[in-house]
Amino acid sequence: MPASVEVIRAAIAPVLERAGVDLEAIEVQSAGRRDIVRVVVDRDGGVDLDLIAELSREISAALDAPAVAEALAAAYVLEVTSPGVDRPLTERRHWRRARGRLVEVRLVDGTVVVGRVGASDASGVGIDERVIPLAEVVSGHVQVEFSRPSDPDAERDLASRARPDEEG
Repeated sequence: MPASVEVIRAAIAPVLERAGVDLEAIEVQSAGRRDIVRVVVDRDGGVDLDLIAELSREISAALDAPAVAEALAAAYVLEVTSPGVDRPLTERRHWRRARGRLVEVRLVDGTVVVGRVGASDASGVGIDERVIPLAEVVSGHVQVEFSRPSDPDAERDLASRARPDEEG
């Protein structure tokens, strides 16, 4: 039987709070004699590999504490990760973090809106020139873009590729 998510949540909450990250999900799956404990975290500005490594060490130590270890299988595999770009936008903070990104939004009336996320607040989210009440959003997903128009590095890269090589 997989370990209690609530026991894990309580054990790692202080670690996540100190690091200034939001807990997006805890998943526990049985895999033979082991459990796979997946902890998904995020924060404004994203998380990098150094932070993931630090969190992995600290979360592992918290889960190895005697009171928590009893709730886990004899052995477990810990995975600490960030949400993928394809994760659904379900919380207000997700919309805030997606500002400037291209999204596809399905509304309760079946309409699909594709546009860039602007400002958002507790009541709605701006998509291009339109404000959509969050109560009307059924689902929202970031669309994968290889270069965003608002990304100066991407624009500079595109401009440099358009110029012929002057050295050659």
